[in-house]
Amino acid sequence: MSAIVQSAAPHAASAEEIVARVERLPVSWWHVKTRIIIGVATFFDAFDALAIASVLPAIVPMWKLTPPQIGFLISAGFLGQLLGALFFGWIAEKYGRMTGMIWSIATFAVMSFVCAFAWNYESLLVFRLIQGFGLGGEVPIAAVYISELARTQVRGRFVMLYELIFPVGIVAASLIGLWVVPALGWQYMFFIGAIPAVLVLFLRRVLPESPRWLASAGRLKEADAAMTQIEQETQKATGQPLPPPQPVVKVPEKKASLSDLFGPFYLRRTLVVWLIWFTAYLVNYGLSIWMPTVYRTVFKLPLDVSLRYGLITTAVGLIGAAIAALVIDHIGRKTLFATCFAGGAIALIALSQIANPTPEQVLIFISISYLFVNAINLGVYLYTPELYPTRMRAFGVGAATAWLRLASMVGPITVGFMIATGLQSVFLAFGALAVITSIVTALFAIETKQRILEDVSP
Repeated sequence: MSAIVQSAAPHAASAEEIVARVERLPVSWWHVKTRIIIGVATFFDAFDALAIASVLPAIVPMWKLTPPQIGFLISAGFLGQLLGALFFGWIAEKYGRMTGMIWSIATFAVMSFVCAFAWNYESLLVFRLIQGFGLGGEVPIAAVYISELARTQVRGRFVMLYELIFPVGIVAASLIGLWVVPALGWQYMFFIGAIPAVLVLFLRRVLPESPRWLASAGRLKEADAAMTQIEQETQKATGQPLPPPQPVVKVPEKKASLSDLFGPFYLRRTLVVWLIWFTAYLVNYGLSIWMPTVYRTVFKLPLDVSLRYGLITTAVGLIGAAIAALVIDHIGRKTLFATCFAGGAIALIALSQIANPTPEQVLIFISISYLFVNAINLGVYLYTPELYPTRMRAFGVGAATAWLRLASMVGPITVGFMIATGLQSVFLAFGALAVITSIVTALFAIETKQRILEDVSP
């Protein structure tokens, strides 16, 4: 261990020193390992969120479920996620990022196992609600934790490449469900979703608490110890001495309050980012959940073709997110979001102007729109933690993702009501909302690229 790391260890470092030591760290195997470990939980978060889509075809005829019951079963998970995002955001703020993640992962993993033993509609409805409560907390807290470990120059790519694991989990849930449910039974989708329960047993031993949060909470000796552990592992991985920490920012000593979300300095940020969350996921879930059904019922395509078209759109969305991860540190968050909202809107509005589109035309334009929108869906997980100070970051992200859950419930319902008036009205309405959000983002969003977290949000 070098003298540089040793010199930082004997005393209770200040919050400024903790930030400086985070900022000097090169990306190493320790960072990759951390993203892999947290990514496993995020993968299964996505898997469990979408598992119900593979389970429904089996239980609907078995339990003779009505369309309203199916809708409630889907919405129960999203309602639980909304409540969980707020609750676990508060837990992560008060007791730490690792504590929030561990309890949220344990909740959704254990409840996934319990869901496998549901004996009727009512029991599965309750179990899914509780499972959603855990699902809603893990992803936003994980995004905060990863953001607080990343140095400024590479934060965009660092966080977004990690976030790619979520759509991968969604795709995996669809593919695994195609084999598991017919071959083994619907219960096994939930058994698979319970795997992260094992992760909880050693997560706290493998990864330290966020040093930034510890320093913000006044636990400076613990922050110093966590930072020293990270420095030692980073130096071991790189085989090179770390550069000396350089003072980068002044960290004000303030207690968390609602003014960190709604005060004069933060109110505009909060309203803009809430609109971004709501619009991006309203369009995402409104279209992605409905399109396979549209191909099947409106265009009378075979079931396998309808599902294949849905997978094509999802795959195109992954490409869009990957491209965004590579360029977001260069062009910035504000420019990327405004451009992607505009691109998605143009595709949807253009589709709405085709009188009698073919299934192939719908697939092309929807996929183009999804290419742009999915970049925002992941990018906003990077952007939102940058908008709030450490003392309120987890709760701020949790409150913002609550709008994701609301959009997840509203989007499919909106399409269901509007589809009777024709597909064109659906595409036009979503396109118009995306245009409005693009303009609001361009005019009122703040840029955070290449800025230290404590400088962006004092």
